[in-house]
This record gives sequence, structure tokens and C-alpha cells, in this order.
Amino acid sequence: MMAVGFFGCCGAMRESQCVLGSFFTCLLVIFAAEVTTGVFAFIGKEVAVRHVQTMYEEAYNDYLRDREKGNGTLITFHSTFQCCGKESSEQVQLTCPKELLGHKNCIEEIETIISVKLQLIGIVGIGIAGLTIFGMIFSMVLCCAIRNSRDVI
Repeated sequence: MMAVGFFGCCGAMRESQCVLGSFFTCLLVIFAAEVTTGVFAFIGKEVAVRHVQTMYEEAYNDYLRDREKGNGTLITFHSTFQCCGKESSEQVQLTCPKELLGHKNCIEEIETIISVKLQLIGIVGIGIAGLTIFGMIFSMVLCCAIRNSRDVI
């Protein structure tokens, strides 16, 4: 990011079309990467949710098989997602957060939280993409203004 900012500042200060063109190219590559990442996140959301749910179910089943051993992963899931168990919390009550009132199904909670967080990330990504487009437009406007001012002289 420092290199991209360097291209933009130096290109504007020195009125260099080449450096401003490099700045535009860097912003275009960053924009393409943002769009690609957004598309993959949108397409792969269900896969990510299923993967986290599978990890939870494995930790849940490991705990049920050997309760004496305890399960730090299950405790982490419960405290992170503020939930307890699947259908009921009776079997895993010892691993549930103390401040949790009532029962919250972890499988449903995982899907809800990941969906909300991905939506927030998407909104931020759209804002950053908008700023990137704004930067590309201004770099091209400045580049064209430099070319036009040189044609007059």
C-alpha cells in the first residue's frame, strides 16, 4: 500500500504521466482483487458455514465420548458464539458460558453470526472498492490534464 501511495504522490507532484499510469494500474489490480475476493466470499459462504458447523459437531461428539478429558475447543466455541449445545444444552452444560441465559442452538448460531459478519465485511469491501474507483478516476483525470497542459505549451 505504501508503494501504491508513493506512485500516486510522486506522480501528482512531478506531474508524471508514467507514474500516474502506474498508480492507476496498481489501483486497477487492487480493484480486481477486491471484486474476486468478494465473489468467492459470496459463493463460498455456505461452504464456510458448513465447515465451521462440522468442526463444532466433531468437538461436540469428542466431548460426549470422553467427558472426563474435557474439550477446550467446545468451550471456545460456546464462549465465542455465546451458545450451548445442539438440540439441548443438558449434555454439555459444563462447557457452556456462565452468563448465558437459556438455550441457544450452536449450529444455528454459527450460521447466523457468520452470515452477519460476512455481510458487514461485504459492506466494508464495497466502500473500499468505491474509494478505489474514485482514486482511479482522479488519477486518469490528472493524467489527462497533464497531457493536455503539455500539448498547449
